[in-house]
Amino acid sequence: MQDLLKIEWLKVKRYNTFWILSVLFLSLLFLGNYLVGSGALKLGGGVDVFNTSYSFPNVWNNVGYLTKVFSGLIAIIIIILTTNEYQFKTNRQNVIDGLQRVQFFHAKWGIAIALSAFITVFTLLEGILFGLYNGSSLADAGKHLEKILYVFILTLNYFSFALTLSLFLRKSGMTIIIFLLYGYIVEFIIKQFVEWKFQSHITNFLPMDSSAYLLTFPVLETLKQMAPSSTNSDTSFIIASVFWISIYYIAGRIRLLKSDW
Repeated sequence: MQDLLKIEWLKVKRYNTFWILSVLFLSLLFLGNYLVGSGALKLGGGVDVFNTSYSFPNVWNNVGYLTKVFSGLIAIIIIILTTNEYQFKTNRQNVIDGLQRVQFFHAKWGIAIALSAFITVFTLLEGILFGLYNGSSLADAGKHLEKILYVFILTLNYFSFALTLSLFLRKSGMTIIIFLLYGYIVEFIIKQFVEWKFQSHITNFLPMDSSAYLLTFPVLETLKQMAPSSTNSDTSFIIASVFWISIYYIAGRIRLLKSDW
């Protein structure tokens, strides 16, 4: 895997789009947390929309939630990097140069995992920075630290979904549109319809929602902690997320190994 990641690094290290979107993501994430932590985002009447301070342990869900909000930018990077392989026929060149199809597939998964790990570490460091800046002690940082693990699960779910769409559609514009439409509109419509028609919360386990519920809007997180007997536990969302990630891997591998290049 290390050798495959080195090959992928050679492809992206001089690719301006990769760096522009990456810097934009990191900048928006830091600025968003700074604005929220400073109390700049409030509802009418001066109510803090996040309803929690940026001290430990509340900071973990706050920074994790904003990571979820902006993670679509990194998913777009994965879509562009993958579809470019088909547009410029570099996938075929990789095979000609001795790379097996399954290695090409694992290289793309390696990128998704590496980006998820990087974002998770960045979120952790951000949380520590804001927590200490707001005067809390590292001794209080351990509570709710599992939210950082949730960041990794959520981003890997989103990124592997974007990767799988790319392998099936192979066109960057179409894949980005479908990813955004499904993630931000289609799942919401399905959820509203099912809950209205059947009074069921099964849609909580849809591909992207299953991870989204791990890092909820901070006000909702406070309510969830006050009502621990809520419909679904974090464990069920973790299992659902891992299930979907496995489905993406299997579907993408079958697609890549059986399709024409």
